[in-house]
Amino acid sequence: METTELLKKVRKIEIKTRGLSYNIFAGQYHSAFKGRGMSFSEVREYQYGDDVRDIDWNVTARFNKPYVKVFEEERELTVMLLVDVSESLDFGTIKQTKRDMLTEIAATIAFAAIQNNDKIGVIFFSDRIEKFIPPQKGRKHILYIIRELLNFEPESVGTDIKVPLEFLTNALKKRCTAFIMSDFIAAHDYLNALTIANRKHDIVALQVYDRRLVELPDVGFMKVRDAETGQEMYIDTSSAAVQRAQRQWWNSQSATLGDILKKSRVDSVSVRTDQDYVKALMTLFAQRG
Repeated sequence: METTELLKKVRKIEIKTRGLSYNIFAGQYHSAFKGRGMSFSEVREYQYGDDVRDIDWNVTARFNKPYVKVFEEERELTVMLLVDVSESLDFGTIKQTKRDMLTEIAATIAFAAIQNNDKIGVIFFSDRIEKFIPPQKGRKHILYIIRELLNFEPESVGTDIKVPLEFLTNALKKRCTAFIMSDFIAAHDYLNALTIANRKHDIVALQVYDRRLVELPDVGFMKVRDAETGQEMYIDTSSAAVQRAQRQWWNSQSATLGDILKKSRVDSVSVRTDQDYVKALMTLFAQRG
């Protein structure tokens, strides 16, 4: 993508997603994703019902009456976006590709993060770690992330969700909130990696899919190509058997994903490329708030 065209796209996404973050998600993001723990804030006089374990004995001795330590939640988070950049994300038939939608959602979350003074980082993955952008703060950092989301060219075309999860578990020592963003169409087993990662960090799964994966259009013979293997074939979309097989495949994929998320206790949201992702994110935030 040419530099001028890329900068225009970056600016367009910034205007849209920053506005969404500031106007819609202002309070919900804050309540949905908690800080790392509690930090000392101040002391105040002891009140009936306070925990005696919170008494500050040094201050109490100095003023000859009991004072307690007041703690507040540490709000600063580290947020990681684990973004699938495999070839299957380039598919889209209605309004936009899965990659386009993932880019907008990632940018929206990123602006919500810096609005709350959180650090944000990214792991681009296919069936390998394609790129790691360490977490930082600031608008300049987010614009760099958006440029990479728009213009990144992966070396591999496959998908292995286990890979970024294991990388996250090993690379980030402190607890973070991580959004794993993919279509989750993957044959590899990642239940164990997801369970371990969610014990150390707070993982949220965000699935983006196209309606044509659920139901094929009835347009007769169609040439289809598997984006990740390159295999091409003709299918008869008007065939009831083909239509049925597609629906059964999608139902099987969805059931497998649902089972993995339930067993690993990971919160999730699923959004179709022709639907409003704002509503999906608000539902997710409300459920966690």
